[in-house]
Amino acid sequence: MTASSTRRTTATRSRLAAVGSIAVAGALILTGCGDQTDNGGSEGTKETGKSSTAPLFDKLPKKIQDAGVIKAGTNAEYAPMEYQEGGKIVGVDPDIAAALGEKLGVEFQFTSGSFDGLITALNSGRYDVAMSSITDNKQRQEGLDDKGKKLGPGVDFVDYFLAGTAVYVQKGNPKKINSIEDLCGQTAAVQRGTTYEKALQDQSKKCTDGGKKKIDIESFENDTEAQTRVKSGGAVAGVNDYPVAVDLARKADGGNAFEVVGEQVDAGPFGIAVNKDNKQLTEALEAAVNAIIEDGTYKKILEKWGAGTGAIDKAAINGGK
Repeated sequence: MTASSTRRTTATRSRLAAVGSIAVAGALILTGCGDQTDNGGSEGTKETGKSSTAPLFDKLPKKIQDAGVIKAGTNAEYAPMEYQEGGKIVGVDPDIAAALGEKLGVEFQFTSGSFDGLITALNSGRYDVAMSSITDNKQRQEGLDDKGKKLGPGVDFVDYFLAGTAVYVQKGNPKKINSIEDLCGQTAAVQRGTTYEKALQDQSKKCTDGGKKKIDIESFENDTEAQTRVKSGGAVAGVNDYPVAVDLARKADGGNAFEVVGEQVDAGPFGIAVNKDNKQLTEALEAAVNAIIEDGTYKKILEKWGAGTGAIDKAAINGGK
């Protein structure tokens, strides 16, 4: 992705937090499918299989030990978290996954599909994990839609990052938007099925409850379309995870297309999603995240991508609210 909150999320990610604090807001349950791109695996470990001497190999389920790989679903349209460059999926998440693979003695193989289909594909067995700046929240954990209706079994999350929602506008801020509250009566663009879409919906209700006009929310299949809408002036602002918005403002048209306004809000954890029946894999991933935090690898990866403000001190399972 060029620069897309709490990538991605639903119901309260944000896919968004910030590259400074990439976080998340709200949450929508992910449904659907649609694999598109396979990068053939991250630059992970050299030792895989039953004879691996990696420190955490024995914690993995035997099926994954035998395969030597962890199949990871993602939506590679969300720079700097995960995006495609030269035919390969790169970014914060693939680099963290490669480091986890070193500790676990297996290789992460990423396949890109639609964001809103990742959890469904995970629970159908297509992937072992989904890792795509997904906001960890109770709604996703329990498999509920935004009205509390049961849609599926839900997933477990291994939290590895923090991010929040941010508003970005055209460079120069022609409409003088300074916060999400300023979007009452305005048109805003967002990626469908993300927590930041839910953040806009919640704000729109606050607008009408306060006697103001609702926000005209335009939701798109991918974040690139939302960005294009803002750039053309069709929407006065876009909403995204903070780190993604910051990366977008820094890089699009050499830094001349967009700017981020206001502070990030509703910061929350991004998590690696795992099928609820695969507790052993969940615990192995938690141990691996803690291992790369402790040895300093985690910090180096985040600094490489300018995402240091999203760092956590310790992994958690289902730490989202």
